[in-house]
Amino acid sequence: MSRLFLGLPAPAKLNLFLHVTGRRADGYHELQSLMVPIALADTLDFELRGDGRIDRRGDLAGPAEQDLCRRAAELLQQASGTALGVSIVVEKRIPAGSGMGGGSSDAATTLLALNRLWRLGWPRDRLAALALQLGADVPFFLGHGPALAEGVGERLTPFHVRPRWFAVIHPQVFVSTAEIFSAPELTRSTKALTIADFSALRDNSTHGEAGLSADRFGANDLEPVVRRRHAAVDAAIVHLSRYGPARMTGSGSAVFSMLSSEGAAQEAIRDLPAGWQGWAVCSLAEHPLAGW
Repeated sequence: MSRLFLGLPAPAKLNLFLHVTGRRADGYHELQSLMVPIALADTLDFELRGDGRIDRRGDLAGPAEQDLCRRAAELLQQASGTALGVSIVVEKRIPAGSGMGGGSSDAATTLLALNRLWRLGWPRDRLAALALQLGADVPFFLGHGPALAEGVGERLTPFHVRPRWFAVIHPQVFVSTAEIFSAPELTRSTKALTIADFSALRDNSTHGEAGLSADRFGANDLEPVVRRRHAAVDAAIVHLSRYGPARMTGSGSAVFSMLSSEGAAQEAIRDLPAGWQGWAVCSLAEHPLAGW
């Protein structure tokens, strides 16, 4: 039995659009979003333990007891009944509170790694059902690549998106997802897309047309709320809008612009204000662990 998995990627994601179509009786929101993984990733190392302990080391994005890698490992350990444990080391590159899904992606990579390391042999749909207990974005990162997400984010339909270049900026502010979704001014009545809408979107994507560009399809319904509450996010969108249509991802605070080339993306992240982070990054047609 292999005792080590080193350097496993946990990629970030962008929401090319994010519509809030309603609010459920349990307080959760109904969403529709097109999500793509990108070539910015955290890196995780795993070492098998025979003593049943879950040892989490490396970079932390918050309190240790709330760490999603640890919670994912404990949840899978309990659900599977295994007596094995693991040491997990995380190197963070995806900023916390940026809307790029770093913690969720780390949790998904942890589930995939431990499914192999502990020789459980669970199918992905069984892992995804468990993953939903950790967060609405976690099942996406257990998928094979870009997907249309519905429900609270757990209903996923694979969607072909050819790789595109993006300029991504994080203005170094943390945005609370719970705060934004509970904001009284949030619009929760965007008309839900139909199967015909999805088909047209897929056809445009397949033929390489402009149907997925941020200025041609949809919106991020959370963006106006965040821009009013966080001046730095508004400033980042204004900055990127000089180079192309700009949009926020997730509940913020990272923003992006889909551009024509790597050079154009590099140009858009030059000369950023002090403290901001920027990346010229390509989207991925497939999750790096799609074959697992």
